[in-house]
Amino acid sequence: MTALLLAEIGNARLGDATAKALSAAAALDREVHVLVAGHNVAAAAEAAARLAGAAKILLADDRLYAHALAEPLAALLAKLAPGYDALVAPATSTGKNVMPRVAALLDVMQISDITKVHGPDVFERPIYAGNAIEMVQSNTPKKVLTVRTAAFPATGEGAPAPIEPVPAAENPGLSRLLDERENISSDRPDLGAARVVVSGGRALQDAQNFSALLEPLAHALGAAIGASRAAVDAGFAPNEWQVGQTGKVVAPDLYIAVGISGAIQHLAGMKDSKVIVAINKDEDAPIFQVADYGIVGDLFTIVPALQEELARLAKQ
Repeated sequence: MTALLLAEIGNARLGDATAKALSAAAALDREVHVLVAGHNVAAAAEAAARLAGAAKILLADDRLYAHALAEPLAALLAKLAPGYDALVAPATSTGKNVMPRVAALLDVMQISDITKVHGPDVFERPIYAGNAIEMVQSNTPKKVLTVRTAAFPATGEGAPAPIEPVPAAENPGLSRLLDERENISSDRPDLGAARVVVSGGRALQDAQNFSALLEPLAHALGAAIGASRAAVDAGFAPNEWQVGQTGKVVAPDLYIAVGISGAIQHLAGMKDSKVIVAINKDEDAPIFQVADYGIVGDLFTIVPALQEELARLAKQ
């Protein structure tokens, strides 16, 4: 049998999470087909076709999928499901929204956030905010999986796979788009794929400080910007920057936590980073328990000093 991977599509482009989820799907020892669903997404399908491990690309190019509404995508996956014994998606906002609906339509269990594949039916996934790892074996004939992409490397490029158009499924008519606000364009790397992440917490006090202190630092390091849930809830940063159990899970080469105390929900989203640097005036903050390097002090003094040092090194 084969596995079907739902590609991550944003602004009609193939998301970086697709290549990482493809690595997980390939570990199932099945042929992998990739579903590219959207509107005017031929270029995304061509990009998916160049990913190593993709045997076929299914292209559902229809206005119905332009905004990745969960119900139409779930209906499409359920329609295609009889030809597959595993349905896989990256554990992004889209994947977390769509795949539970697919599991419900197929009346099977979902295995969420897998971090390792031991075989076609045995998987590892974190539980209790990442403090324990659960090994799950599923005997259902059809697997519905979401993949924690931070745990898998991106697949490389391979020989182009064939692209096969597929018709849209019937619209369930359960949801409709009321409003869409375009994200501000940025030359910073995507948070989920960045090698360096600079994150800020509530200690930055307001949105102006958040921007004034973190943006120059991120620019100097070529880093993405993240935020704790407290900072997002306070309006310092947009939702898509949230790192943690209810946000994005990241595992960059370098993670700099500025004014983040280290609540367990935040640690669940970043503790797999290769090097963690924490800046906090509270020496007992939980973030220091996972940090490789900790600086105890006033972030309003330390961060500008760090920026000055980076600027000095850049001139050498």
